[in-house]
Amino acid sequence: MNQTSERRLTMAQAVSEAIGQQMQADPEVFVMGEDIGRYGGIFGATGGLFERFGPERIMDTPISESAFIGAAIGAAAAGMRPIAELMFVDFFGVCMDMIYNHMAKNTYMSGGRVRLPVVLMTAIGGGYNDAAQHSQCLYATFAHMPGIKVVVPSNAYDAKGLMNEAVRDDNPVLFMVHKGIMGLPWMSYFEGSTTVVPQDAYRIAFGQARKAREGSDLSIVTLGQMVHKALAAAQQLAAQGIEAEVIDLRTVVPLDRQAVLDSVRRTGRLLVADEDYLSFGLSGEIAALVAENLDSVELKAPVRRLAVPDVPIPYSRPLERRVIPQVESLVEAAQQLMRHARVTARA
Repeated sequence: MNQTSERRLTMAQAVSEAIGQQMQADPEVFVMGEDIGRYGGIFGATGGLFERFGPERIMDTPISESAFIGAAIGAAAAGMRPIAELMFVDFFGVCMDMIYNHMAKNTYMSGGRVRLPVVLMTAIGGGYNDAAQHSQCLYATFAHMPGIKVVVPSNAYDAKGLMNEAVRDDNPVLFMVHKGIMGLPWMSYFEGSTTVVPQDAYRIAFGQARKAREGSDLSIVTLGQMVHKALAAAQQLAAQGIEAEVIDLRTVVPLDRQAVLDSVRRTGRLLVADEDYLSFGLSGEIAALVAENLDSVELKAPVRRLAVPDVPIPYSRPLERRVIPQVESLVEAAQQLMRHARVTARA
């Protein structure tokens, strides 16, 4: 590697670089949202872009999510490629009509005559005591709605490649970044999310999961910040003689079902780790996927799911840690999976 290829970026820097490269290459790409201009976005995803492209292409908006997301939809229909930042995914309630009844459906309802290449970028996740209205993930909510692609990167390299892909996609893309892995100096975060990032405008195709760690004893399927918790848990498990394979989904829509099935075929055990809610969510979808393919997947133990229980995210630090799966809870669940297999074998 040369010196340029070895530079390391935070996830916030990688996202900003991807947006800047797309804006440089295509004058139809622009960004709009709250505090994205001189401030650079509260999570740093548009840092430095205002100085390069000015207020006509990096547009601070009033606090009216329905208005600026609606404007982005109209701009996309007219041939532009807008990126709109919804500051927190929890704010979707005030603009859901625009997101679901217009952004997600209008291409279908026009018989394909209206393209909507909108990237809706938003911050997800808890872990820093911001309470019930600023700490959810909710990617399963949007994945349940046909017409939107849902992207959840776990590191800087993937974030840049997936953002480049999102901007060039002719369909609406919900690009969800976990606040705890953006590399912000005022938040504690997982160092593994800061990675070597090439300077070129490379792209990562949607629907291709990443094997973050190889293992033979069980599969941990996850995404976003939970990938780093899974890797930390896998390291502890390895010291106990348990080799966990970690699958980073990268995108929820499209979902790389084959990668999940291939991994579980190898290991025979599945643990789904999720920071979204337990009921009716991603963990249930992954479990159902394996259950529907038991003719080709031999399980050595029942599927285990770790996710947020069906309660609002608490403000209290101990309670927040209790509801969001942690490294220690992943280790315990994996150990239980292995013990179940041994008990079954003796029986």
